Amino acid sequence: MADKRILLIIGGGIAAYKSLELIRELGRRGIASRCIVTRAGQEFVTPLSVSALSCEKVFTDLFDLDDEAEMGHIQLSRSADLIVVCPATADLMAKATAGLANDLASTTLLATDTPVLMVPAMNVRMWEHAATQRNIAQLREDGVTVMDPDEGAMACGEFGPGRLPEVPNIVAEIEAQLAAAASVQANPSRLRGRHALVTAGPTREPLDPVRFLSNHSSGRQGYEIAKALADAGAKVTLVSGPVELAPPTNVDFVPIEPARDMLAACEAALPADIFVSVAAVADWRPAQAANKKLKVKDGDADAAGTLKLVENPDILATLSRKKKHRPDLVIGFAAETHDVEAYARKKLKRKRCDWIIANDVSGDIMGGRENEVTLVTPDRSEAWSRMSKDRVAEKLADRIAEHFRGQGPAVLAAE
Repeated sequence: MADKRILLIIGGGIAAYKSLELIRELGRRGIASRCIVTRAGQEFVTPLSVSALSCEKVFTDLFDLDDEAEMGHIQLSRSADLIVVCPATADLMAKATAGLANDLASTTLLATDTPVLMVPAMNVRMWEHAATQRNIAQLREDGVTVMDPDEGAMACGEFGPGRLPEVPNIVAEIEAQLAAAASVQANPSRLRGRHALVTAGPTREPLDPVRFLSNHSSGRQGYEIAKALADAGAKVTLVSGPVELAPPTNVDFVPIEPARDMLAACEAALPADIFVSVAAVADWRPAQAANKKLKVKDGDADAAGTLKLVENPDILATLSRKKKHRPDLVIGFAAETHDVEAYARKKLKRKRCDWIIANDVSGDIMGGRENEVTLVTPDRSEAWSRMSKDRVAEKLADRIAEHFRGQGPAVLAAE
């Protein structure tokens, strides 16, 4: 991590004192810190102490003529490899969400095109407030990485989520962000000429005009993978069931609902070099969907009887077993609640795919923003630590690029 630099924005909260430890730990790893301390932040840490640890001039005022002459806020906002807001207060996040720019910190965040990492710390009620949660969701939608706070006792005497994450965890996230950015900068078009087909989200199997069979998949991991592959230079087709996410702007998006439509869309998208089957496809569907709403309470005997199900097509196995236009690399996902790797290996063999990404969904994975997966191939397995779903996607894109390295860019089929 030598020669890497962050711009650290220190907000006004009791956890601000931990920013001093963060500066020191980053320095030990060769990561330099240039700092902005907000007016509220100066109530908890002094610019002098920050400067002593960072060995850099500390910036505090948007309207300081000397600072603007030496390094204006625009240049300051783009002078680092990563901007870290720690602690990220509810006020700072609200300003960033709304695009306000009435002080040096908020102006810097608005003027930058550098990746931003926010490390929240606040009272549990402030963290759980609907306005804060809306702001966090919008920041993440805008591409800002927002760490989840720790849970525990707080300085105010309350208990719950809102504590600043431990410094080693913040350092690990910063290193991961810097490593991901460096990988992209080193070879931003490493999958240029490749066509990647990605499925995401749940499928919906209609029971009648108002009811359907589905599952809790949010689609987030699949959308992040589609984005990461597109950012790596691949042409990406994203086939998705209904989710509450906006598709990445740099992909070809195909919305579907039932599994049979997903299979048809995937086959229509072939040929492809890469197929990543992330979607949580319903295994079964009603044998016949009613053309009017079933009235069970009104004594509809047929509706009250046994629901007849038939098996849905196996999309992963179908594409993996194709003799013509089989993707060069077929990757499936195995969502399990126990014996995760063992079941993943059975699925790898049964589906005849090349890799399986195995994840334990017994906790808060489905619908959450983090994942903990194991990459399973015929000859090895590689356990990845728990990380954000966008980092999982970036790491998978790196592995895919390594797989194709040396083969040279493919030539995409004519449209």
